[in-house]
Amino acid sequence: MGDSIIGVKFSGGVIIAADQSNARSILVYQSNLDKIPSLTSHSMLGCSGPNADIVNFSEFIAKNLELYRLSNDDMILSPHAQANFARGELAKALRKGPFQVNALLGGYDVKSKEGELYWMDYLGTLQKVNFGAQGYAGYFVLSTMDREWKEGMNEAEALEVVKHGISNLGTRLLLNQPNWLIKVVDEKGVRTIEFGADPADC
Repeated sequence: MGDSIIGVKFSGGVIIAADQSNARSILVYQSNLDKIPSLTSHSMLGCSGPNADIVNFSEFIAKNLELYRLSNDDMILSPHAQANFARGELAKALRKGPFQVNALLGGYDVKSKEGELYWMDYLGTLQKVNFGAQGYAGYFVLSTMDREWKEGMNEAEALEVVKHGISNLGTRLLLNQPNWLIKVVDEKGVRTIEFGADPADC
């Protein structure tokens, strides 16, 4: 899969960046794809995989979380609970029709007032991390993030780490990933801070 997803936790939130290319084999279908859909007002899911599975899985998780909220007096699950639910659905699908999706789930916990980042793959593996990557990005940016990430960093510092990772991919990765979408989640909710091509122009 030619996707690249990068996630970094900072003090009070999480930044997730994703390339905006929708490609298969030697064809590029579009360059303004949003691979970081919102799950709730304070969580998002950066997905790597075939476009059909990305849309199917992310919408399935988001709609089930909304159903839970409506059925339980407006209670929104914590990022930890959301990650475990998503992981459970990936594992359950393994023996039926697997979702070919690897993901980074970033969220803001309104109780602890901290950001949380979770790494999960299509086999149902789940791990809470301070930084992570999916797709081809994992081969290039993990060493950069391991060197530059530090406890207590602010949003601007985390964004700089993400941009260093994107710069490394632009220099070293054979594939052309010209457009990147960068989103942040913190106490204000999920918001877009930068994009290469507007995802609304479909």
